[in-house]
Amino acid sequence: MLETIMNILDTVIRAIGSAYDEAWAIRCVIFSALGIWTFHLVTYRIIGFFFTRKFKPTENKHKYAICIAARNEETVIGNLIASIKNQDYPSELITIFVVADNCTDSTAKVARDMGAVCYERFDNEHKTKGFALQYLFKNIEKDYGTDSFEGYFVFDADNLLNSDYITRMNEAFDEGEKIITSYRNTKNFDECWLASTYALHWLRSIRYRHRPRSVLRLATNIQGTGFLFASELVKNGWNYTSLTEDRAFTADAVAMGYPISYCDAAMFYDEQPTSLKIALRQRLRWSKGHLMAFAETGPSLLMNVLIGPRYIEDAKVIKKNVRYHCKTKPQGFWRRMLEQVRFRWASFDTLAQLFPTAVVKVFVWLVVSVFMHACLYYSTGISAEAIFRESNTLSKLLKQIFGPVLISAEPGVVAMMLSVFLTFMWNSIGRFYYHIRSMLTAVYVFIVEHKKIIKIPFYKKILYTITWPTMDAIGRWTTYFALFMKVEWKPIPHNSTVTIEEIEKASEEMVVKK
Repeated sequence: MLETIMNILDTVIRAIGSAYDEAWAIRCVIFSALGIWTFHLVTYRIIGFFFTRKFKPTENKHKYAICIAARNEETVIGNLIASIKNQDYPSELITIFVVADNCTDSTAKVARDMGAVCYERFDNEHKTKGFALQYLFKNIEKDYGTDSFEGYFVFDADNLLNSDYITRMNEAFDEGEKIITSYRNTKNFDECWLASTYALHWLRSIRYRHRPRSVLRLATNIQGTGFLFASELVKNGWNYTSLTEDRAFTADAVAMGYPISYCDAAMFYDEQPTSLKIALRQRLRWSKGHLMAFAETGPSLLMNVLIGPRYIEDAKVIKKNVRYHCKTKPQGFWRRMLEQVRFRWASFDTLAQLFPTAVVKVFVWLVVSVFMHACLYYSTGISAEAIFRESNTLSKLLKQIFGPVLISAEPGVVAMMLSVFLTFMWNSIGRFYYHIRSMLTAVYVFIVEHKKIIKIPFYKKILYTITWPTMDAIGRWTTYFALFMKVEWKPIPHNSTVTIEEIEKASEEMVVKK
């Protein structure tokens, strides 16, 4: 019986191995197709290095509501509200709303004492930030009317705003932009290596995503906090309650034809996690929410790319959104054609950001490069296979150091196991080489954003450059785990008591020294 089973396994393994060449050809086609999602990003990076969209000063002052979802944030929420009250924008045009969500501390009291309108919510079943915002907008509609405000800001309780933040965002809003995100800086950049990875990530997003897309009038992505949108987007309430409400909001807005712009002159500060356990939990939630946003909105974005704005059911939305959102409507055939291209490209661009490329690649790699390649070697054996392939600079360096190390094995299980070992080793070397190259991104960010980053000792910049690649590595692995895990939303604790006055004073001292 055992011999029969072994013979069957031998036949199956050899059959799988015989199909390796065809599978490799298919793998090459898939990887080439996946390259379509990223072929344009180099152009974005070049644009982001040189340009960003700028908005003209305006005398028009719009009326805004500021929405803050807070859970046990008594330590930091007072500093945020103080920075809002310190704005150089007319205070009578700003109303601060706080939803104290399942709080067991004095968050609500602090918010009310600081002059905010505070609603308390207690619901242990629906825990995400999206549900808290949904509750808040329901109360705003009931007590004030959603249309009482022209636009809505969304902040986290740990944020701090530069004194001209709302003025700068108002300039973009006055030019007709319906959704605007802003410059996300970090108030605890140099607290530890982990906080620095987040800080560099947000700054990379500014250069690689926000700046170029705003210049091209496309749609960048909302990233959790520090954004403004027109009241028309919540005329039917806030409907984004998933693990990552920002991803869902972005995808849905783009699917409906809204551009999402970026205001480089409006800066706010955010607190980053310093605990690896909390960071992993947060990144896992991001990854799960990312996959959910693709599943929910991906089909609509694809239909936009293939069919265009005719796919949108609401004709009024088409008329309003499938253009530049300027004060004057586009005129003429070519202008309308250009807008069609912009709309389709923005949908494609957002779809590309949501598409789980890493998941597809690792699946194809496991099936073809690991499993089927091992089956091939089971049949053919290994004949003088080089341990260090000259596939990248690191591999060439290792070959120079250790020489042309070769490995051989007779057909069978040993050759199969050695194949798996070699494949994982080659992948590890390639991945490590990629991480070394990605350190250049940290160097780039430190150079181009040095005027806006808080003062950091040079030795720490070197350390943060070395640790920076862990940001993408963690993101990749949490995406794999998110496929199979049930993820729950949990709050991120914030403890930094730094104020906007302290940050601005430190910035002024840096300018004086320079």
